[in-house]
Amino acid sequence: MDSGCRNSQTQPAHSYNAAYVWVISSVGALGGLLFGYDWVVIGGAKPFYEKYFQLISESSIGWANSCALIGCLLGSVLSGSISDRFGRKKLLILSALLFVVSSLLTARAHTFSSFITWRIAGGLAIGIASNVSPTYIAEVSPAPWRGRLVTLNQLTIVVGILAAQIVNWLIADPVPKGATAELIRQSWNGQYGWRWMFTAVAVPSLIFFFAAMFIPESPRWLVKIGANQRARGTLARIGGEKYSDEAIAEIQGTLNAPGRSVAAWHELRTPYILKLLSIGVCLAVLQQWSGINIIFNYAEEIYRNAGYEVNSILFNIVITGTINLVFTLVALGLVDKFGRRALMLLGCTGIAVSHAVLGLAYRSGTKGFPVLVLTLCTIACYALSLAPVTWVLISEIFPNRVRGFAVSVSVSALWVASFLLTFTFPILHRILGPARTFWIYAVVCLAGFLFVFWRVPETKGKTLEQIEYEFAGTAQRPRSDPTST
Repeated sequence: MDSGCRNSQTQPAHSYNAAYVWVISSVGALGGLLFGYDWVVIGGAKPFYEKYFQLISESSIGWANSCALIGCLLGSVLSGSISDRFGRKKLLILSALLFVVSSLLTARAHTFSSFITWRIAGGLAIGIASNVSPTYIAEVSPAPWRGRLVTLNQLTIVVGILAAQIVNWLIADPVPKGATAELIRQSWNGQYGWRWMFTAVAVPSLIFFFAAMFIPESPRWLVKIGANQRARGTLARIGGEKYSDEAIAEIQGTLNAPGRSVAAWHELRTPYILKLLSIGVCLAVLQQWSGINIIFNYAEEIYRNAGYEVNSILFNIVITGTINLVFTLVALGLVDKFGRRALMLLGCTGIAVSHAVLGLAYRSGTKGFPVLVLTLCTIACYALSLAPVTWVLISEIFPNRVRGFAVSVSVSALWVASFLLTFTFPILHRILGPARTFWIYAVVCLAGFLFVFWRVPETKGKTLEQIEYEFAGTAQRPRSDPTST
């Protein structure tokens, strides 16, 4: 590595304004909290809205669970170009507004078609937040803190997931053992309970909406559009005047480098960016096809097949959310210490083993507590690795000029993969059975291990501009950028 790509240990020390950086990053990460809540709330509401709308076929059940992913895909596709044109902050505000509207109108749905419509609108909000929140955090973070700050976005996703699981558990009335579908449909849960589960997300959505009004715009986006003075003010508040000067010079160096004057969408076709896109897309697909979202979105079915009743299922779901939170907190402390590759390799191995053993448990007819333990092991491995680190890598491997577009492509691939995973699970479960289905996910994780081992670079401790120079194969920094940020 040349001197222009010095690691963080050789960079000049800066005194960062920790409180300010954590506050603006936390506000950006509220998009992750709403993402997590809105994404998982359907799992607890599932036993009740299915009875209300009288869903009985695998295709209708799969469509109800996966329709939001259409909105997720649309939101991630649109947010790339829109955020590069109008900025990250405006998109965060728009996603918050969509979360408010979609949650309230999903709760008021009285026909299956209106339920689907507003779930897709909620997915649109998720798609925007999943793209813009980690991008915004990465662009305001000092290099030594970027891993843990982007992981903060995953932490809020997990908090949102756990919040949805707890709210679902608290709202739902106990279901009598052996209750028929019609009895559940006519009960308070079937008529009103599931509606309150969706309504609850409106409160944090409003908090996000107003908080996003007061955070600064991304300084890297501001430099890109020529608003250097505004960017300088934000960067100075983050790390002081010297840090601001160095960062502005380095950002301008990447934006003004030779060969980077073409339109951003066209630049995605250049060889080294195509290489980075292949990494980003494969990581996004791996995160989903590892099969973990099946445990979140079809928890009721998985635990029911393991012999649990509805009331125990809702409590087990809360336990899974708690484990998810605990190990995400562990990842927060490890991602900048041990690096991205080590956690990803560990996670792929752990999830593959857990899925394989879970498949054996289903094949042997094992029920109850062992199945719960195996699903918790799977979630722990995922929360420690693929869940946070995928977002970290996707937010940091792309050049400044095309980051919005490239992240959009990668996140869009994630939502396509998630849709295929969620929609096909009921079909695979019926045709192959649970054992073979989880073995398929185990094989995917093993393939992911090999991909990470051979293709994914380590980015720990490097500024976004250092990563860009390294991937582009630049032998020398521009003269306007004498130091790293």
